[in-house]
Formats: sequence, C-alpha cells, structure tokens
Amino acid sequence: MSIDLSFWRLILEASLVVQLVMLLLVFLSLISWSLILRKYRTLSEARNRAEAFEDEFWSGLDVANLYRTLHARRDQLNGLERIFEAGFAEFARLVKQTNEAERIMEGAQRSMRVVLGRETEAVERHLSFLATVGSTSPYIGLFGTVWGIMNSFRGLSNAQQATLAMVAPGIAEALIATAMGLFAAIPAVIAYNRFSNDAERLLNGYHNFMEEFAHLLHRQAYDREVRNRKAEAKAP
Repeated sequence: MSIDLSFWRLILEASLVVQLVMLLLVFLSLISWSLILRKYRTLSEARNRAEAFEDEFWSGLDVANLYRTLHARRDQLNGLERIFEAGFAEFARLVKQTNEAERIMEGAQRSMRVVLGRETEAVERHLSFLATVGSTSPYIGLFGTVWGIMNSFRGLSNAQQATLAMVAPGIAEALIATAMGLFAAIPAVIAYNRFSNDAERLLNGYHNFMEEFAHLLHRQAYDREVRNRKAEAKAP
C-alpha cells in the first residue's frame, strides 16, 4: 500500500494548528520579500544620489548656486541633499542676524543633525522587522513540528501495532513547518546583515559629509566675523 506524501497533500492533511503555523510563516515570508525588494531599491537610490551629490558638491560649484538649485525642488531631495539644504538654509538665515561665528555654526549644525536623525530613521526603517523574522521564524516552524509530531504519536496510542506507514505522514507534515520556518528566516537574516552593513556605510558617509560641510561653513563664518571686526575697528 503506497502512501501519498506529496507536499500539498501533507499540508492539506496537517492539523489545524500546524496549518496555521504554515500560514503565518508564508505571510511573514511574503512581507519579508516585499520589504527586501523595497529596501534594496531605497538603499541603492540613496547611495547613488549621495555619490552624485558629493561629486557635484566637490566639483567647485558655487555653494550658494547649488543651494538655490536644490531649494527649488526641496520636496524631491534625498539624504545628503536634505542635510546640505537644511544646513545652508540655517547658515544663510543666521548670517543675516549675527556676526558671531559660533552662534551661526551652532544653528547650522543643529539643523543638519535634526535632518540626519530623520534620514537615519528612514534608512534603518524595517530592518528590525527583518531581524525579528530571521530570529523567530525557525522557532515558529519548530513549534509546528513539535505539535505535529506530538499529534502523530498521540494517534498511535490506540493502535495495536505501530508501523512506519502510520507514523511517516504525521512526521513528514510536521517537518514541513520547520522547512518553511527556515525558508522564511534565511533570506531575512541574509538581507538584514547586508542592509545593516549598507545602511551603516551610507550613514557614515552622511556624517562625514556633514562634518566636512560644517568645517567649510565655520571657516566662512569665522572669516566674515574677522572682517566685520576689522571694519568696526577702523570705523571712526
């Protein structure tokens, strides 16, 4: 007597609890893959735009002209562009109000840090979900496996003679839950490690640019303060 151990047959004949576990794992896997594809596009776009902006910024283009260009499309800015736009906007505003270089730089740096915090949140969004799926899916699958095997052995309690044919279907359907847990967890773990590394490098680039840009602004503000003091000293 042959036993039908096909994949779909085992799923359909599994107990309700095991079926619910499998359904949950499929749901988690689908969400994970959706987030993986979206995160890949988001990080790739952010990295490409950051590289393009840095090339433009360090090409010798006038900073004020670059700011005006970006400000005209501020709703479409991303990453470094937002940090630069926010910092220079605050710098230009404070320059009109005071000659104190330190006060000007405190305001500009504060604005850039606020935007950097928002960009950090956007870059790291959904990474915790991938980490959660990667760490919990095997245990969810293992729970389904344990439950299925427990039901299989429970079914043997009233049998006069236990045979492999009686046990095999229950064990096979239970092991599918573990396999599905691994299927959901492995891509999530790989994606989380890859995206975490990419996000860290991207955010380090943001931070380094912010420090370099702040240094340039500080030099301009300090030179302006020195010139104004000299002018005031020469004034009658």
